[in-house]
Amino acid sequence: MTFSGAANAEDHIAADEASPKLVVAISVDQLSADLFAEYRNSFTGGLKRLASGVVFPSGYQSHAATETCPGHSTIMTGVHSGRAGIIANNWIDLSIKRDDKTVYCAEDERIEGTSFGDITAATQGDYVASSWHLLVPTLGERLKKVSPKSRNVAVAGKDRSALMMGGKDVDEIYWWKGNGFTTLVGRGMSSSMTALNKNIGETINKARPAYAVPAHCEARNAKIAHGDDKSVGDYAFQRPDGAAQIFRGSPDFDAAVLTAATTLVNDHKLGQGEATDILSISLAATDYIGHAFGTAGLEMCIQMSALDQSIGDFFNVLDSQNIDYVVMLTADHGGLDLPERMQLQGVPMAQRVDSELNAKTIGAAVAKQLNLDSEKPVLHADGPFGDYYISLDLSEGQRAAVKKSAMALIAAHPQVEMVLDHDEILATEISREAPEQWTMLQRARASFHPDRSGDFVVLLKKAITPIATTARGYVATHGSPWDYDRRVPMLFWREGIRHFEQPLSVMTVDIAPTLGALIGVDIPAEETDGKCLDLDGGPANSCE
Repeated sequence: MTFSGAANAEDHIAADEASPKLVVAISVDQLSADLFAEYRNSFTGGLKRLASGVVFPSGYQSHAATETCPGHSTIMTGVHSGRAGIIANNWIDLSIKRDDKTVYCAEDERIEGTSFGDITAATQGDYVASSWHLLVPTLGERLKKVSPKSRNVAVAGKDRSALMMGGKDVDEIYWWKGNGFTTLVGRGMSSSMTALNKNIGETINKARPAYAVPAHCEARNAKIAHGDDKSVGDYAFQRPDGAAQIFRGSPDFDAAVLTAATTLVNDHKLGQGEATDILSISLAATDYIGHAFGTAGLEMCIQMSALDQSIGDFFNVLDSQNIDYVVMLTADHGGLDLPERMQLQGVPMAQRVDSELNAKTIGAAVAKQLNLDSEKPVLHADGPFGDYYISLDLSEGQRAAVKKSAMALIAAHPQVEMVLDHDEILATEISREAPEQWTMLQRARASFHPDRSGDFVVLLKKAITPIATTARGYVATHGSPWDYDRRVPMLFWREGIRHFEQPLSVMTVDIAPTLGALIGVDIPAEETDGKCLDLDGGPANSCE
């Protein structure tokens, strides 16, 4: 297997013959390193093929804000999420004109009349999906500058995933919305994608039988009760008539996204032209299943088996077209199982977050303590952890007093690990040490942006699930600075690659420089937080 790198457009032309014709970058939303390790021996399809390539089982989304948007922003840019400008899925901007001050990472809130709204609501607000918050170029954008004939294409189960991996300069970009795929405002849907939506629409509301339970999943078939007389752990994704809403939280969803990827490969003959193309794919079913059912039950076991087969089917399509492709697979973050099951499985301290630990309740207590107007909120946040913002309606002295009081109240809560001040985070240098050795402050720094991050940042203790109630259907989640949310696998495969496994830690910011070296795109050292990983496994060096 030959690898080659190139530093500029002229070198890129010389490297064309050695470069793969298609880069397939796959993110499996919420595929933790723990999940990969747990199910690795059961894989027989696409994930088994990837495990036969170059395996970095201890990759890191090294930042503290381990959510979908920040994680996807690191994969194809080579920079930490804070440097990319993506500090969280949502943040607060008290300076914007609209009443709704919550900003979604993949919206353009500058457009009048738009509002992101409540992400848990069916409508998810009325926003315009956009990648304008992403402050740095993706690998696909860089490739197009040195190789104008290259195509940069992205498809995903979520808009934020496609937009963060594709970037601003994309030839085609699609994501799931409602009951089908959509694209950027002002762009038309291709006839093939329109036909795919029609086919999905004809089946999505129809009943389907339960998935077969693989033999290795039988031991996980155990009902676990949680709030409101509900349970998880014994469900095989059968769908009754009229239940399209179940679709996203089943293995069928990933299969649909990979069918869309196949459609794009066929439509544009990706990997079959003169230049290298990039296809970014993000598969979201693992994340939806993790949220709805947890990570350690029958549902996730079935999902891992189905995901393995669906990815394998997609690879078979590429093989049948004799495409020379390289694959990278990783995840945007990990995840943690629901606390009710964890308590039965050796983690007695696992618990749900206190419902009183939120900006509204804490803010009211602070306002009362300081004799401030209780009618106006003094504290704003998108959830119990992460970025907290102090009202701009207060004087500087009042803001300082609110900050001091709120930080003290929150830090004293038994479920809180620490509260970090904005200026303290800003003064911290980005660490160049191994990511497992980073302090909490260094982890917070990696997902920090001075103009978007909060006045202070709240980090919860280990095994605290930041969901107070399961009434809305979420039983488990991610977003912590702990390694169960930070550690993800990083896998590379190309026909003829020499298999090896490197157990030492690497980071997802290493992916873009590594892939760039294979296709002749040099990312200057000052423009990346990562490094190129040598994939050759022999005396040659794929980074040179």
